[in-house]
Amino acid sequence: MQKNFSNIKQGLVIADTGPIISLAAIKKLELLDTMFDEVFISKAVWDELNENKNSIEFDIIEKYFKTKVRKINSINNLTFIMDYGESESVILYRELNAHFLLIDDKKDRKIAENFQAECIGTIGILIAAKKTGQIKKLKPYFVKLLKNKRYYSKSLLNRILADNHEGSL
Repeated sequence: MQKNFSNIKQGLVIADTGPIISLAAIKKLELLDTMFDEVFISKAVWDELNENKNSIEFDIIEKYFKTKVRKINSINNLTFIMDYGESESVILYRELNAHFLLIDDKKDRKIAENFQAECIGTIGILIAAKKTGQIKKLKPYFVKLLKNKRYYSKSLLNRILADNHEGSL
C-alpha cells in the first residue's frame, strides 16, 4: 500500500536497522527529519547498528541516532517469530503509539502489519521524497543502493522506475 506523504511531518516513526543502513549508504538520513516529526530506534536496533562500527556509514548513523534510542518497557515476546531488532521495533512502535514503522524485511513487515503497524520502507521513503520534491530522480539512489550491496528486488525497482518514467536499471 502506497502511503500519501503530500503533507510533510507525519508524526513519529520507529526505524529498523535495514532502512537506516540503506539511507545512510545513499547519504539520505535527513529525509527522516523532513518527513516525520520524530524518529526513534529501539535499543536492539542500536545494538545491531553498533556491530558495524567499522562501516563507512557508522559515523553518520551514530551522530544521527545516538540521542534517539529508546528502551522498550515490556517483555519482548516476539523474538520467536522475528529477529531481535525488528521485534523490539514493533514493540516500541506499539508502546509509543507511533504513526509509522520504517522496515524493509518482507517477512517481518508482514508480521508487523498483522499487529496493525503502519509500515513504510526505504523505497517508500525515496518515492515520497521524489513526490515532495526533495529528490529529483529515483534512479541514482536505486543504483547507489545496489552498489552498496543493499538488497532490493531489481524487478520492483525497475517497475517503480518505469512508473516514474526513469527507464530501468
